Amino acid sequence: MKYISKNITIKEALKLLSNYTSIRMLVVGDKNKWGIITDPDIRKALLSNMTLEDKIEKIVNYNPITAHCNDNIEKIIQLCTKHNIYQIPIVDDSGCIIRVENILENKIINKNNKIIIMAGGLGTRLRPLTEDIPKPMLKVGDKPILEIIIEKFKKQGFFHFILCVNYKAQTIEEYFKDGSDFGVSIEYIHEQKRMGTAGALSLIKDIGDEPFFVINGDVIVNVDFNAMVKYHIEKKSLATMGVREHFIQNPYGVIECNDENQIVNIKEKPKQYFLVNSGVYVLDPQILHNIPKNEFYDMPSLFEDIVDYTKKYCYLIEDYWIDIGRHEEYQKANSDISYLGI
Repeated sequence: MKYISKNITIKEALKLLSNYTSIRMLVVGDKNKWGIITDPDIRKALLSNMTLEDKIEKIVNYNPITAHCNDNIEKIIQLCTKHNIYQIPIVDDSGCIIRVENILENKIINKNNKIIIMAGGLGTRLRPLTEDIPKPMLKVGDKPILEIIIEKFKKQGFFHFILCVNYKAQTIEEYFKDGSDFGVSIEYIHEQKRMGTAGALSLIKDIGDEPFFVINGDVIVNVDFNAMVKYHIEKKSLATMGVREHFIQNPYGVIECNDENQIVNIKEKPKQYFLVNSGVYVLDPQILHNIPKNEFYDMPSLFEDIVDYTKKYCYLIEDYWIDIGRHEEYQKANSDISYLGI
């Protein structure tokens, strides 16, 4: 990160700002004490009768709005929208600035990647709630789960959706139609029978040339989808699975003994960690050749059938994630509204 001195003049600061094409912000000071100056700060200073020869030290903002380096792009955009700003310093755990993020670059680019949402499940474990409504249309807060999923992709520049529907499909189609009311485009794939979490992909006629997402219609997740696609491309992956860390805590103290039955270690209620399938995937278009036509086929089977392990990767999702499969998760999602960004 390049810092500038607080002792330069406003005129010199304007010259420095003119050298930037997209970021209109200067970082002043050093890593121990830093602040920012923006175009609006300079305009306000000049309107308050400061001159071009005055030092910038009087107009440095040492308490700017910041985002953490672990925040995903969706969270950063929400923060910027809340405070009506377009550029924001990104800091690490110690508060040191790492970079300046320009959210306009993330908001205006329309990506060509298609999003396949598996929305045809019966939702058996959520009955009686799903007796008259498909599970993806259950509301979290005041919006259906499916609408929340679509909005999260849309906020990151993804606008092309294919919904794979079956159970009470009419309810979904009547609500979303072609997607134009929601600022996106929506196509539908009608499953005439149960096809699993991957089988319906064989019914898609044109997926395009870009990697595409597949997400279960009962998953709500905060993740940087752009970063996930970038990771998929960099790894030259055929199939990338979003994974989530999960642990099981042993309720007892675990005793480790040697061959002589002597106690060598005691672990009090240890946790055992696993990586679990999040229900979010990025796939390469050529992977469609691996999927049997019009047959039941689950996504884990697709990954298992890719023999070359250099063609399949996992992508760790560290932000909020919930799979709404049971009443407990549905209640939790509704109590977690503040984390969902909806």
